[in-house]
Amino acid sequence: MPFIARNPYTEEVIRTFRSHDREAIEGRLATARSAFLRWRETTFAERGRALRTVAQTLRDDLENYARLITQEMGKPIKQARAEIEKCARALDYFAEHAENMLSPIEVETDAQKSYVAFQPLGVLLAIMPWNFPFWQVVRFAAPAIAAGNVVALKPAPNTPMCALALCEAFESIDFDFPVLYTLLAEVEDIPDIIRHPVVAGVTFTGSTRAGREVAKLASESLKKCVLELGGSDPAMILPDANLDHAIPQCVQGRYQNAGQSCIALKRFIVDDLLYSEFLERFVEQSRILLMGDPMDEEVDIGPLARADLRENLHRQVQQSLEQGAVAHLGGKIPDGKGYFYPPTVLTNIAPDMPVWKEETFGPVAPIFPVSSRYEAVQVANATDYGLGATVFTENLRLGEELARMRLEAGNCFVNQFVFSDPRLPFGGVKHSGFGRELGLFGIREFVNIKTVYVG
Repeated sequence: MPFIARNPYTEEVIRTFRSHDREAIEGRLATARSAFLRWRETTFAERGRALRTVAQTLRDDLENYARLITQEMGKPIKQARAEIEKCARALDYFAEHAENMLSPIEVETDAQKSYVAFQPLGVLLAIMPWNFPFWQVVRFAAPAIAAGNVVALKPAPNTPMCALALCEAFESIDFDFPVLYTLLAEVEDIPDIIRHPVVAGVTFTGSTRAGREVAKLASESLKKCVLELGGSDPAMILPDANLDHAIPQCVQGRYQNAGQSCIALKRFIVDDLLYSEFLERFVEQSRILLMGDPMDEEVDIGPLARADLRENLHRQVQQSLEQGAVAHLGGKIPDGKGYFYPPTVLTNIAPDMPVWKEETFGPVAPIFPVSSRYEAVQVANATDYGLGATVFTENLRLGEELARMRLEAGNCFVNQFVFSDPRLPFGGVKHSGFGRELGLFGIREFVNIKTVYVG
């Protein structure tokens, strides 16, 4: 099955790429291993210069890279530009801070000298999704490459052009070999790639179901694995929340990238005292969002990335409506070309409805009333997922306590929808996966944490 780049706005095929056969995959992995043996000998200063070069390449051709994202997966062009800019910032960040993050840590023992050193593992397989086709890769690759590893990228089948363009950007590095390789591999080839002796570790971003299979294969080969899986992130709106601030945050946190984000706000848990006002204002602000051609600078919501994604989202909405949910906005597939799904606001939610218990990867907002913050926490934590959570309150001390002590998620924010930041570790708990990307903990995921003891 080829890799097909299809414009989700026009539904037309842009370009088709043949998958790499076994021989091509073997050749690329062998070349990647050779590159690693040279790359690991470079200094942090050399790696830093290389990452800054890639960052500048992205900035210099930002418009073309952004257009690729928009054409291949439907992201509004202004959001696509922001994705490229974020990639450049992350590359610059690890270029500057990798050496300090991986400096040896001296430990006082009975030895003359003893310390913990950090060494790169080797060639790392990155199995990446389509919803942030540049950022998801850079989020992993920037710290991994800064640490001295080399990356073999298996992109999503519907975003091959973005993957190949990013690899070309990395080729701007003045080095004998590339440090980022694209593997246009079929799903059935993935097990053998994970088992391949050249591959030293695996990172995967995607569904919980697929993540289980990747973890199983990696564990069978005794290889380090990081999983960033699905999310059903709650937003708790406490009775003292400032709705002038909270509602725009909730609207952006739900509908950004047409809701196609693992850390999008997906469940809104609102105190009874604010419920009616929150619902009315949320519906109003959802209604005025402009849905249309993602190349239009004014558009807020583009099409979903694929037809099957829209079909599944609509199934979740329709089954929930059949079970008693009430639609205040949206819930119907519009006529015409493009895989559009309108902003959809639902109430009268029960915990067993698909829009509540499953991850909704699209612009659907279920809203649920609660009578206390204790109930809000219980409802927020009553999910198999644990990626992100947000608390809206004017009592910052309480908000911090709930974020730190009560909410079961890897990223807990107060008065701000969850986002990833190169300076902070990113990842989840429960069925949202394990391991971390970004920050100090992310760069140390794929290194050998080595004890050195000089007697």
